[in-house]
Amino acid sequence: MAEPGHRAQHRGPEVTSLREICFRAVRKHFSALATETVLDLPAPLIKDLLPHLTICQLDELQPALNQKGISTHSEWVGVLQDMYGPNHAIDLHSEEEAKHEVMRILFPLVFYGFTNSYVKRNIRSLNSPTFLWAAAKCIQHFLLVTTLHTPLQSLTAEQWPLLNLLETRIKSVGVSQLIDLSKRTTQTGLYVLHRLLDHGVATKLVVHVQCPIVLAWLLHGRGSQYVNMELKKLMHSREASCISPATTDNTDRASCSPSLETRAADDHGDQVIPCKRSKLDSLSVEEDTSGKENFIVDPQLLCQTFTPCDDLPGGACPWGQINCLEITQCGPDCLEVLCSALPTFFCLRSLNLHTLTFRYSDVLGLARALKQLSDSSCSSLTDLCISILPNTNLLEILLDASPTVTSLHVEIHSVTLEPRFLPLHHRTADSDKPVLLLEKLKVVAEVQTDLRFLTSVLRCSPHLTSLHVAGIRLPSGSTQSKLLTTLSVSNPCLKMLNLEDMKLCDCLPDVLHLLEHCKLEELHLNDCRLLEKCTDKEQRLQQLVAALKTVASLHTLSLAQNRLAKNVCVLVELFSGSSASSVKRLDISSNFIQPAELLEFAKRLRTHRPPHQLTLDLRRNPGDRDPDTWNAALKRLRPFSVLLVEGWKSTDTMVDHVSNM
Repeated sequence: MAEPGHRAQHRGPEVTSLREICFRAVRKHFSALATETVLDLPAPLIKDLLPHLTICQLDELQPALNQKGISTHSEWVGVLQDMYGPNHAIDLHSEEEAKHEVMRILFPLVFYGFTNSYVKRNIRSLNSPTFLWAAAKCIQHFLLVTTLHTPLQSLTAEQWPLLNLLETRIKSVGVSQLIDLSKRTTQTGLYVLHRLLDHGVATKLVVHVQCPIVLAWLLHGRGSQYVNMELKKLMHSREASCISPATTDNTDRASCSPSLETRAADDHGDQVIPCKRSKLDSLSVEEDTSGKENFIVDPQLLCQTFTPCDDLPGGACPWGQINCLEITQCGPDCLEVLCSALPTFFCLRSLNLHTLTFRYSDVLGLARALKQLSDSSCSSLTDLCISILPNTNLLEILLDASPTVTSLHVEIHSVTLEPRFLPLHHRTADSDKPVLLLEKLKVVAEVQTDLRFLTSVLRCSPHLTSLHVAGIRLPSGSTQSKLLTTLSVSNPCLKMLNLEDMKLCDCLPDVLHLLEHCKLEELHLNDCRLLEKCTDKEQRLQQLVAALKTVASLHTLSLAQNRLAKNVCVLVELFSGSSASSVKRLDISSNFIQPAELLEFAKRLRTHRPPHQLTLDLRRNPGDRDPDTWNAALKRLRPFSVLLVEGWKSTDTMVDHVSNM
């Protein structure tokens, strides 16, 4: 293997071809070679070999390579670029992040038999238990696709060790398709859910389907004492399925399936004598004497049906706890089930609900259930995300119902179908309101409103460290000045501020005052029209830069979508003088920066180099208008910057027009 490299000085093209042949041979016969054989190669040769290896080979070598001081980061990023295309910026700076992203994308594709162009090209190396095993060690989310029975059934047969591994690794489970509890063919999916949620370490559940009885099954016994009567009837009607056909005596079936009420009161259940396991091939799909299919939905009985005898638990199966719940299609029926479960859902820490638009009455019902939970003094709920709300008043209603919440994310859209006259919410004077525990607040509002609904909350949130506000439209003649003033006075702990799609050009003094009295670590002013209607844009940007330099704690700055264009060069002054900014990440994407302007920016930045390596986001700028100049600018920036770039199509006239307005 060392021979080709030695001859590279004399016969470049032929040696390169020979090296390629050798690298392909190593890839093909890797299993026959001891890993030590590869690791004994000179480091430069190993680095040249890595792009030719399969994902499994790369994963196998990575620990030993790290010990030799060789990183596989560029190879994992290369795989992602191969999948996404060359114009996709990969913003992953560590080896493990890039590797886990590769495995996260590929595992469900390979496991369920889906394909993309990358999988098709590499199907021989990916379609193997070795890859699934390697990927399962990295992934933390498992998406259940119930319509594909064969892959799920493999987890109860030849892929049984893989299920055991997933049980120890998966922290989040997603349900993407409707589960028909009346069909025996769904039993395998229910069993996999039971293993991951009850036997495994998964504590997060993401539900993408709108089916109240399925939601009731998923929540039952996993943190709430609520018993859904429809589910109770269905489960009790199938208790006879746990009795083996060979069992003729009338043993007490309570020893086989504890009552739902007992399980609800104690999530772990009492120790019971397990039922005899029925063989899978003895379960008939045909109707039994009662005219119904012989299927089981009780998790405890499913476990006794599918689990090999040697692995059967000695007593009743454990009951898992759902700490994080996300429902992406939360219709009225599902919301009713959830609201019934919430008052005793003491282990729930995070609740994330989405629908096209909640009705006002729906949110009031949710608030009542949240209030019952908080009044119990046993509530663990700290994170709440609700979208989409039909009214700004509901923000305060939700906070009143959940005073212990530390993170709140709401989206508010105006709804024309709501009743014209809504129930009035009694407003409490700010001086009489209790201090909120809020640390993170995100409000996305596509409505025209005043700022009282928001500033009132901010004044009661002295512990706030993160604020994201987007899209708020004010009445004509109003400005965002009140919001900025409130932040300066009431939120001294603020570390991350993200103002998006807001007009700030008419309140620059308030922005400067905030910067002079804050300890921000991240500042995002995206699409804030900072230079709009300004006669001297360069001077205004210089004022902003001067204020930013006074924020010693600032490490992330985003000015995306502000039409900086040729004024981008002013930002170099962030790193000039004795008080250079400590910003390590600068986002100037979507600012219509032309190649010549970026080249000038690069020249100035080389003179005033940042004190730390700078991550520079240049995406969605028209670099294709002069590719040579653009590439020359990138070349100047690369020695001290990590560049995030993507392709731009100047033929897209609408994007061009909007960016240059």
